[in-house]
Formats: sequence, C-alpha cells, structure tokens
Amino acid sequence: MTRSFADWKTAAAALTFDGRPFIDGTRVDAQSGETIVKRNPATGEVLSHVHASNTDDVDRAVASARASYEAGVWSRAGAGFRRERLLELARLMEERADDFALFDSLEMGKPVREARAIDAPGSAALYRFYGEAIEKLEDLVPVTPPGSTALVTREALGVVAVIVAWNYPLEIATWKLAPALAAGNSVVVKPPVEASHSTLLLAELAIEAGIPAGVLNVVPGRGSVVGTALALHGDVDMLAFTGSTEVAKQLQQYAGQSNMKRLALEAGGKSSNLVFADCDDLELAAEKAAFGSFYNQGEVCSANSRIFVERSVYDAFLALYVKAAKAYAPGDPLDPECGTGALVSESHADSVWATIENARRDGNIAAGGERPEINGSRAFITPTIVTDVPADHEVHTREIFGPVAVVTPFDSEEEAIALANDTEYGLAASLWTGSLARAHRVSQRLVAGTVSVNTVDALGFTTPFGGFKQSGFGRDLSVHALENYTDYKTTWMQWG
Repeated sequence: MTRSFADWKTAAAALTFDGRPFIDGTRVDAQSGETIVKRNPATGEVLSHVHASNTDDVDRAVASARASYEAGVWSRAGAGFRRERLLELARLMEERADDFALFDSLEMGKPVREARAIDAPGSAALYRFYGEAIEKLEDLVPVTPPGSTALVTREALGVVAVIVAWNYPLEIATWKLAPALAAGNSVVVKPPVEASHSTLLLAELAIEAGIPAGVLNVVPGRGSVVGTALALHGDVDMLAFTGSTEVAKQLQQYAGQSNMKRLALEAGGKSSNLVFADCDDLELAAEKAAFGSFYNQGEVCSANSRIFVERSVYDAFLALYVKAAKAYAPGDPLDPECGTGALVSESHADSVWATIENARRDGNIAAGGERPEINGSRAFITPTIVTDVPADHEVHTREIFGPVAVVTPFDSEEEAIALANDTEYGLAASLWTGSLARAHRVSQRLVAGTVSVNTVDALGFTTPFGGFKQSGFGRDLSVHALENYTDYKTTWMQWG
C-alpha cells in the first residue's frame, strides 16, 4: 500500500525511541549515565536520547558475545538451525519494515520512500540470502599421501565487532551482520550515533526470531569511545567497518596495537563516471549520472561524483545532466514526492556548503548551489553541478559526501582512464559506450572494485562489493563476504 505524506507523518508521531544498549538479550542502561541528544536533521526536533556507552559497556557486550560463542548455542548449533533463525528474522523485519524505514529517515534525513522500498526489504532479503547460502557451502577433502585423510573446513572466527556508517544504517549493518551471523560468529555492533535505532530494533527482533541471547549485541555511543574500545579489545577476533579512510587507518593501528584482530574495511570513495561519444543513449547516461551523484543526498561512498565526458558530446551531455538533476530537488523526507531529503546534520551541510562556495569562487556552478531552508532546517542542499575547476581542486580529490558533482571534458580514451584513476580511492567506476571492445578495454584498466558499464553503481546480492587502494579491503555481499568472518582449518588424520 502506498502511503501519503500525512500517513507517514502520523506513523512518525507514533514511533517510540529507546536509545539504550542491547546486551545479552535485553535493553540495559549505559554505565556512563550520559545520553546524546538525537535531533531530526529535517526539522531540528529532538527525536531521542541515545545512551553514550563507555568501555565498561563494551566489555559487557564482548563478554556476552564470547560466552554465547563458547557455549556453542549459535556457533555449534548447525547450519540448519542458523538458517531457520535467520529466515525468521527476515520475516519479522518485513513485518516491521515501516518502522525500520522511519527510524532511518527521521534520524539521518533520507526519503522514507526509499528507505521503505529499498533499504528495509533489501536488508530482510539479505538475511534470507545468507540463511539459505550456509547450507549450500562445501568443505574440502584434498589429496594427501596414502594412509592419511585431511579435511579442510571453514570455521567461524569467534567474536566479531561491527562499526556501521550513518548513510545506510540498516543496510550497512546487515551487509556485515548477515554473513557474520550465518557463519556462526557472535557479534557486537556499534551503530552510528547519528542513526542508532534501526540496529537496536534489529537486535530485539533477533531475540524474537530465536537467535540466542548474547549472539547479537548493540552498543551505541561515540566512535571515539565505543569504536576505539572495540578496535583495541583483546577478546574481539575480527572487526568489520564501513566509514572514512581516515578512521579505517586508525583501526589498522589499533588492531596492531592489540591482538592483530582480522579486519575488513570498506572506506572512502571518489568514483568516476566516463561518458564516451559512442554512448548509445546520452539522455539515459545523463539520467543515470544524476542518480549516481545525487541519490541519498549524495551521501553514498561509491557516488559517481567525478564525471568525465568526451569533448564532442560534452555540451549536450551537460545540458541533459542539468535537466536530470532537477528530479533530485530536496524536500521533507516524509513526503513521498520529495527528490532527496536532508543531509545528516546542519553541521555536515555546513561542510558541504563550504566546498560549494570554494567551487563557486574557483570555477563555475552549472546548476544548484543553493541551500533552502525547509521546516526551519538548514540541512538541505540542492544538487550542485560544478565545472571549470582545476584538477587538484577539492571537488575532484575529496570525498564530499553530499549532492555535489564535477563535470570535466576529455579528448581521448587514454586521458579518460588517467583522469579516472587519478585518485587515492578505488571503490567504484562507471563508463558509457556502445563499443563492446572499449567496454572491456577500459573497464580492465580502471582501478575500482566495481565497474558499471552503461549503468551506474551496480550491485547485487551475488556480486562482491569493496574497493582497491585507500577504499579499503575485504568484500561485502555475495558468498565471498563469508570469507571475512571465517578461516580455513585443516584436520589431518593419520591412520596408516
């Protein structure tokens, strides 16, 4: 059923928020006694008071996870048991999809329409995917000398810590949690302080689904406290993270300082989109470029925010791109007709706005470059298209994480590849061409974890997602994600 603006506002008013940690199967008060005020970025209104957990809370959560893992209530329960529990969790999530969508929309500003149509059902489906996958994996019996037999099995790592970014709170948590839980690990999650409640609801539903207490714990709070404590904790066996490259580098240091815990780090991005003159449908390329740069307010790690266009079609493409960007005009996130919502906070919008002002000074604003006040909030920015700035300008080099893209002409295939790869990141890239040979040739040379040909930012449950260079390492999605949370064990039996 399609909900109206009034329907969503009524549902939002009825939503209840509980910002307490979830440890060992129940809600508990944080030891610090401190809370963090969480405001709706689209209105400035107070939504909740999230408990500011400290190192004592982290210790409690890790101890709970360790106890459940060692007891074997999940880790040794068998793939069939875990499958049924994850399938039930998926069903419960689908029943509460409206609540999940509202939590993420109200907390970080994304359109509730998108959270309800994509984020919530997609997350539920991913638990189902991994629940089904774990019974279809095979162990190995390699060749060994006569008189011996070896078994090679994939074993869970133990206690996994998960640190989640705020731009897709439920989805990013799910990308880590679903394979980690399916493999038999116990988990402690630090949700983003900007958007904690969808993960806290998930933990409650996990208990309802029959996942034993202690297997999934959620510890909200500041990254500098909770995230650091998890990364330094000697009883955490593995840490999965999505966020900035700067923080990812800190986590590598913490892992080395503590117990050499395993890491899977999905860090920053500054993705390119190459449009060649032999593109079959320039209008479609422009429409997809607008989606790739402005969807979710541009708060996407793989956003195609650097667009390179062959000079002979540059003017035509730019006109079409400016037109397509109008579909992403900001509005109230609870309005199903809004193009985009609010940025995660006014302070983040201030940072994005400063970049736009620099681009206005140093180049040209071809479209957007406005900061409307909506519902009394200044967290809204119109989709902004920048041209004519130097190659070393921050709109080319820095992950802005907002609705800002730069368009630049190129004259040859070699130049296009060089421009695309001239970045410290390597998360994603797109290219548009009607030539199959060029599609293969260019995609092979682009340094990116995912290259989308004649579309943008393509991903699916069955394909791995992650990056090269300073975009991190390890892969989310697909059965390959299970490799983050397991390792090989060889059992050699000598019988002759």
